[in-house]
Amino acid sequence: MEKCQKKIVFVTGTRADYGKIKALISEVEKSSSFVAYVYVSGMHLIKNLGSTYREVLKDGYSNVYVDFSQRNTGDMSYDLGSVICNFTNYVSHVNPDLIVVHGDRNDALAGAIVGALKNIRVAHIEGGELSGTIDESIRHAISKFAHIHLVSNEGARTRLLQLGESEERIFIMGSPDIDVMLSKDLPSLNLVKIRYDIPFENYGICMYHPVTTDYDNLHWKIKNLVDALIESEKNYVVIYPNNDFGSELILNEYRRLEKNGYFKIYPSIRFEYFLTLLKNAEFMIGNSSAGVRETSVYGVPAIDLGSRQSHRYSLKDSNVQHCNENKGEILEAIKNVGNYKITRNDFGLGDSRGKFMEILGLDEIWNFDIQKHFVDRNIY
Repeated sequence: MEKCQKKIVFVTGTRADYGKIKALISEVEKSSSFVAYVYVSGMHLIKNLGSTYREVLKDGYSNVYVDFSQRNTGDMSYDLGSVICNFTNYVSHVNPDLIVVHGDRNDALAGAIVGALKNIRVAHIEGGELSGTIDESIRHAISKFAHIHLVSNEGARTRLLQLGESEERIFIMGSPDIDVMLSKDLPSLNLVKIRYDIPFENYGICMYHPVTTDYDNLHWKIKNLVDALIESEKNYVVIYPNNDFGSELILNEYRRLEKNGYFKIYPSIRFEYFLTLLKNAEFMIGNSSAGVRETSVYGVPAIDLGSRQSHRYSLKDSNVQHCNENKGEILEAIKNVGNYKITRNDFGLGDSRGKFMEILGLDEIWNFDIQKHFVDRNIY
């Protein structure tokens, strides 16, 4: 009797998590043992952030569902409930064998909750990592709902053990975006500049997101950042923030840059094109995880601002300078970027897609008890 193909649902809610998982979706698409389904929601649907669901559709997967019924109000708790309701309806129709979620966003949390409550196995990519805001709490919550953990490195594995997860459920896979970062198929810098009408020979990249737990201070922090960028008189490619509470304050400040020839501003940039821009950038500035992860792989200097990524990295032997959202500190850091061209990769060797398929092929992951138990390691 022919073995039935297992259904794998990938949840994507942002341009960032899609960049992380697209290589894995492609591998599942090519497999004769599995069928890939892609559920698209969240930031992908927001017009002024680029309607990035179109980037998912362009990649031509066989089974893509764009949930246009999804509400995006900017209230994270309300939007979480909306995704849970909509995704529940979706999985009731698809009846998947596994739900794959990534990282620390609302859509991933919704996917993990729905899977856990409907007795569908959940695999969580990049659990066990640290950041410094509510995102970190969301990431750890997802890990507690997930049944299988696909982590980037040994440090993440150790943290999941501290969270009481079973050792046999944790697999070190590396970060799947490294596969794309190290690919020889990235577009040329010239092609990227033509597509996005970027006239600069040298440039920095700015990505700054709201810190929802520090909303009261966001206005003056983003003002200081924009003041510093203008005063530096360097060229910048500026990419819109995510849609967390406070994003409107950031976008209001960015309007000051619209007629300034030193700046090009974009709601979103296609992942592979962004990687080419990053690889060739003079530096990156802001509080995106790309500034402390992806930059290190390419050896691009990074300036990390504020608390959003404060627990994610070590400054020792690092390409990262950290400073607060103070104009003077930011300008000083920009002057020093030439001293931080250090390459460091703690997140994999670019072979995550192969490891992912190997893990999916293990009988044990399909035989794990759907009811998890906390593993007490007597650390006290």
